[in-house]
Amino acid sequence: MLSPLAERMRPQTLDDLAGQQHLTGKGSILRTAIEAEKIPSLILWGPPGVGKTTIANIIAKTIRKPFFQLSAISAGVKDIREAIDMAKKSTGAILFIDEIHRFNKGQQDALLGAVEKGIITLIGATTENPSFEVNSALLSRCQVYVLKPLDKESLIALLQKAVAGDEALKTMNIKVQEHEALLNISGGDARKLLNLLELTTETLGKNAVINDASVMKVAQQRIALYDKQGEQHYDIISAFIKSMRGSDPNAAVYWLARMIEGGEDVKFIARRMVIFASEDIGNANPNALLLAVNTFQAVNMIGYPEANLILSQCAIYLATSVKSNSSTVAIAKAQEAVVKYGDLPVPLHLRNAATKLMKTMDYGKGYDYPHNHDNNFTEAQYLPDKINTTAFYAPGNNIREEEIKKFLKERWKDKYGY
Repeated sequence: MLSPLAERMRPQTLDDLAGQQHLTGKGSILRTAIEAEKIPSLILWGPPGVGKTTIANIIAKTIRKPFFQLSAISAGVKDIREAIDMAKKSTGAILFIDEIHRFNKGQQDALLGAVEKGIITLIGATTENPSFEVNSALLSRCQVYVLKPLDKESLIALLQKAVAGDEALKTMNIKVQEHEALLNISGGDARKLLNLLELTTETLGKNAVINDASVMKVAQQRIALYDKQGEQHYDIISAFIKSMRGSDPNAAVYWLARMIEGGEDVKFIARRMVIFASEDIGNANPNALLLAVNTFQAVNMIGYPEANLILSQCAIYLATSVKSNSSTVAIAKAQEAVVKYGDLPVPLHLRNAATKLMKTMDYGKGYDYPHNHDNNFTEAQYLPDKINTTAFYAPGNNIREEEIKKFLKERWKDKYGY
């Protein structure tokens, strides 16, 4: 029985590897270390299907040393200790741990001694930022190498190589007429790309002409073609933001669905909602920012497909929330004033009198502590003289900001014109 196409096409040498020339090209840091057979413990960080496991396998074959492999999804401390015990029987063994970010602190700590003593050379693969997901003690003993997403040209070359070079596909006389659907549905993951190509060829049979329609039919996905680097990427996120700003939850979830079905990065969508919550809702509903930030954290933990539910909940909440851009306008006006007037001096009574000399220069003199007064307020000057009566913040006309306007008017009377 044939192994899957992705496995049959797995590169055996660095020269066969798609992309990652910054790491594996001639004269690159990692390639030089591999060829010298002196690699450090390292972490390979990058998105799925860009060559992390392949590089680990090539390293093992190139430097001719015992190679042990664990998956952090299923392995525990016992498995780690068993691998280390086996490594003690050989010299310079390599321990490859896939998805190392899934190991908890105790599991990662179990690796420290063996890495430090040189019993094992650790190679960890992760799709998550190792600065957050790998213990600092373990991370400090490893070099981090960042793998880049495979570009369109590399993926197309991989398709062509598979069609022309794989023993099974060569006999089928397959022609790839269009490749946009293959690339978009696979999301830039070379493994998914080859698996989808294999599924399509098996379904269509010999002499098949593969185009976008046939790929989507085989994949059984009603997916809108969506170029994550092109014009649609920006047009659709713009439509999504403007639908929420216009308080239309139906349009918001439609454009959200377009992005999800197009394979948009879940972090990109969530990040834009965090910005929107402050830019377009602000203090009219402070809970919007809290929900958006929690959404960003949650989708990072959950990922697709369940992240769809979290994104939908947040988008609908933001779309149906009261709106205000007063904070956005205020900071823009304040920055304009900084550019226009330059570094205006801080009033003496607001300065910090940290030394005796500063006190003799009247730093802090006359500062009236608000908490010594009724309602924790006393009118004072907090802006430089030149812009002392400038109002950067103008509350909106929703209920929340009407309350803010009343609060400010009670305190500042006519100074700012509230």
